[in-house]
Amino acid sequence: MRFVSSGISAVLAIAAAVSAATVPLPARAAESYDNCTGFIDSLPATISSQGTWCLRHDLSTNIIDGNAIIIATNNVTIDCNDFKVGGLAAGAGTTSVGIYAFNRLNLTVRHCNIRGFWYGLIAYGGGHLIEDNGFDANTYAALYVDAAGSTIRSNRVIDTGGSTSFAGFAFGIYAASGVDVLDNTVNGVAPIPNGSGNAMATGIYTESNGEGSVAGNRVRGLAASGTGTTIGIDNSNSGRLVVRDNDVQGNGVAGSIGVYCDNQAMARDNVVAGFATGVQNCLPSGNTVNAN
Repeated sequence: MRFVSSGISAVLAIAAAVSAATVPLPARAAESYDNCTGFIDSLPATISSQGTWCLRHDLSTNIIDGNAIIIATNNVTIDCNDFKVGGLAAGAGTTSVGIYAFNRLNLTVRHCNIRGFWYGLIAYGGGHLIEDNGFDANTYAALYVDAAGSTIRSNRVIDTGGSTSFAGFAFGIYAASGVDVLDNTVNGVAPIPNGSGNAMATGIYTESNGEGSVAGNRVRGLAASGTGTTIGIDNSNSGRLVVRDNDVQGNGVAGSIGVYCDNQAMARDNVVAGFATGVQNCLPSGNTVNAN
């Protein structure tokens, strides 16, 4: 009886294991579109009504000039649901923009993968939030935000550069007029050299951004050419900007600068390695610098 009982137990155990292995797991819930005011289903597109506008599949365009998505009103959210807004088909000479907003208020762009444009995004006005996006293979700058009270947060900016229309420069992130640049990753900025063989590579560039901060970012993979300067975080006319807790990595190129400031900006608790000059013209406090 002991043999029979143990045999039955073994059979039941095997059956349970087979059942567990063959019964499908619950299906993953689909992305919810309940909060969407409408959908962007083709490019180019113009958004002229307030609310949340969503993508439900990848989109692409081959326009070489103009804007793939124009924001024509205030209080708009673009939620791409991790789908693509692509402009790679236009090639390295493109002067097109992925998402464009001129003098608008309260634009939010999230969960977008924006690829292959001259500028991935340009936004003027105020109160914008650009978060949790991927910017990949944009040819001049991944994103430009000139808008007081705005935040650029938790974006992945990968492999920026290659414009043949504006050779000699490339920027990962460009911010102006009071923008917080927080917790972004900039990996790879490599402009095509100009006719003199020079190109300047900048990971994060801010201009007249004294009411903003640049904090918690990771900058690496900058590749200037010729006499062009490599700068990890460059703050022009920076006022009382605060630059803190950033990790900035260079490759030891002569003349390179990890963090540069004008005009009273404070650089604090940054870790800077692999630049000819770690921190320049900033009011320094507690930075860790390993020049090469």
